[in-house]
Amino acid sequence: MRYLITIICVLTTSYYTNAQCAMCKTTIVNNVSNGELALAEGLNFGIIYLFSSPYLAFAVIAGVVIFKFKQHAKSRRGNNKM
Repeated sequence: MRYLITIICVLTTSYYTNAQCAMCKTTIVNNVSNGELALAEGLNFGIIYLFSSPYLAFAVIAGVVIFKFKQHAKSRRGNNKM
């Protein structure tokens, strides 16, 4: 139980971090200040894509496991009625 609470606290706590390297950040700031937003938008899309991929994979795997579990439970209930 203690580990679960620790994991929940770590996952729900967010700190401001500088995830971009200095070169990327400088390039994006210069492009945005010059009115060129395409590079910044592309970088933001890439970050969101990479951020959401593990959650999507987890959701698919969890869905398959739940489906198989329910299917197995349904077949066991059918066998017990005899």
